[in-house]
Amino acid sequence: MYYKVLVVEDDNMVGEMSTMYLSEEGYSVKRAAGGKEGLELLQEFDPDLVILDIMLPDISGIELCLEIRKTSCVPILAVSMKTEVLDRVDALVAGADDYLCKPFSMRELTARVAALIRRAHMQPQRMEQAVHNVHASGMSDDDEPIALDYERRAIYVNHAYVDTTYSEFEIMKLFVANKEKVFSRDELINALRGIDSFVNDRSIDVHIANLRKKIELDPKEPKLIKTVWGIGYKYIGNS
Repeated sequence: MYYKVLVVEDDNMVGEMSTMYLSEEGYSVKRAAGGKEGLELLQEFDPDLVILDIMLPDISGIELCLEIRKTSCVPILAVSMKTEVLDRVDALVAGADDYLCKPFSMRELTARVAALIRRAHMQPQRMEQAVHNVHASGMSDDDEPIALDYERRAIYVNHAYVDTTYSEFEIMKLFVANKEKVFSRDELINALRGIDSFVNDRSIDVHIANLRKKIELDPKEPKLIKTVWGIGYKYIGNS
């Protein structure tokens, strides 16, 4: 099965190189040179992943990311010359799943694309088997609400699969293995180093906020992931 990738990039050299390398990897690729064209192709092409330049000539990449998220859950890989942590955080908050700083190698680009698509397109049969494994482990509705499938890097909330980013899964894995332990932001940052090279206090808060949206009944009144003011966070589960 081949997957479709939409490249929204105004830099001709980067756009052409990205298109060529991804095509050689077996992807069906279309490129838009601006945000408006990107939105049109998003509807027509229905891609499995979008590579989105944050600095576009007509629409801010951040605005475009927010616009895409109004109607689509397609994985978004943001790329930019901007290397500041706040720029990366802005992209993640707007709905990007990953961020790659220019200049980047085509090998890294294709690896990031493959990882994002693999996570977003887990086969339904494998998902059903994973749910079966969770049930077979002895979990009941009275047990912990969160279950992790480490082999497939999947999270289940009350046996229902929820999609998470790589960093979100790593944080949740740490929480579940250390229930009630208070983690400082620095400890969470250290846990993500090597996975997320731009991680900082602010991005940890973003990851926690996104996790709460996915696992809490009311993210504004979280019952599972608690804030420990002045220190960090802890996972409560069913206490």
